[in-house]
Amino acid sequence: MIGIYIHIMERGTKGVRLISNRKIDPTELALSDKLVYINRVTKVMMGGKRLNFSALMVTGDGKGHVGIGVGKANEVPAAISKASAMARKNLITVPLAGATIPHEIRVKFGAAEVLLKPASPGIGIIAGGSIRAVVEAAGIKDILTKSLGSSNKVNVAKATMLALMRLREPKEVLAKRKPVVEAGETVTSG
Repeated sequence: MIGIYIHIMERGTKGVRLISNRKIDPTELALSDKLVYINRVTKVMMGGKRLNFSALMVTGDGKGHVGIGVGKANEVPAAISKASAMARKNLITVPLAGATIPHEIRVKFGAAEVLLKPASPGIGIIAGGSIRAVVEAAGIKDILTKSLGSSNKVNVAKATMLALMRLREPKEVLAKRKPVVEAGETVTSG
């Protein structure tokens, strides 16, 4: 499936969200969820401390569809279920070239920066933390990655998703370019 992807970053009152113009129906896919990170947040109030939890979930089918979600609640199970629902809502399609990505890409999201490079068959996934969870869920088998800048797990996961969103199919890019004239050919107009 070759399509054109238009992606926007939206700034709202609660920070930056990644938005894809393509809606993918999660009911048609066999998705598997992976919990990446749980954060305990303590707010000091006048009567004592108030605990909240945030969870980072990655969901994917291993065939080019992946999504991430962050959920916040007073209990861990509620935060996990919210994150899972958000991840299923934010699914994107990743263009694959065999078992790797079509080209190298470097993306910055907040203070987190991610570098993704295609790898030869048999190399495996050279990644750690949030990046590994996202690329495994997407179904990428061979990739070289490097996390630059901040090590915040949520921002690194969002930077990885943004990088996967910005990937282009080589055929799609070539179709947009002007045709190249081979040596010895003549161009006739009219």
